[in-house]
Amino acid sequence: MQLRTGLTLALSVFSLAGCSHLAINNGSLDYKYTTTLEPLKYPEGALVRPVTPLYPAPLVEPMALQNAPNYSNARGNRFEMPRPNAAQINNTVSEQNDTVGRPQLVTDGNQNPLLKIEGNSATIWQYTLATLSSLNYTIVGQSKNGYEVTLKLDNQTYVLRLTSVGSSHNLAVFNVDNSFAEREKAAELLAQIYQNWPA
Repeated sequence: MQLRTGLTLALSVFSLAGCSHLAINNGSLDYKYTTTLEPLKYPEGALVRPVTPLYPAPLVEPMALQNAPNYSNARGNRFEMPRPNAAQINNTVSEQNDTVGRPQLVTDGNQNPLLKIEGNSATIWQYTLATLSSLNYTIVGQSKNGYEVTLKLDNQTYVLRLTSVGSSHNLAVFNVDNSFAEREKAAELLAQIYQNWPA
């Protein structure tokens, strides 16, 4: 009985060897030894459309092949992706850093004025609210989920929104319908924020 179980187990291990690490060679490195084939030849007088390869193989110089990274396992018989390097944990997280850079007046590709600020988004938003308060603007509402405030300027309602990309942040002025505000009004508001920015 034990012999039968052992034999069955051994046969199943060897039969599944093609899908496991026990395989000797699975052909995954065959691409290194390919050769160029000459184009198809047709009988004389045959009418055929010109054949163009869908995915032409690039010509690779032998020196490039010798210096290419080696993506094979320790035995050199199977393709194996290299393991990623261990992540280094940095104890000083930039998002927790409270330093905020000086704002810059910039425009986007559509010439809409923006105020670009580097630093922590929460600190930038506190500075923005403090600046709006010092300018005595009427704040109609403030978003609880994001960095967005609705304010009145010359009897019109605008939305001032802070958007983030990494450590770079942009303040932009929008209409209530989420379209960009008039360039002159937006530039005026952002210039006032820029000039009164707490440093």
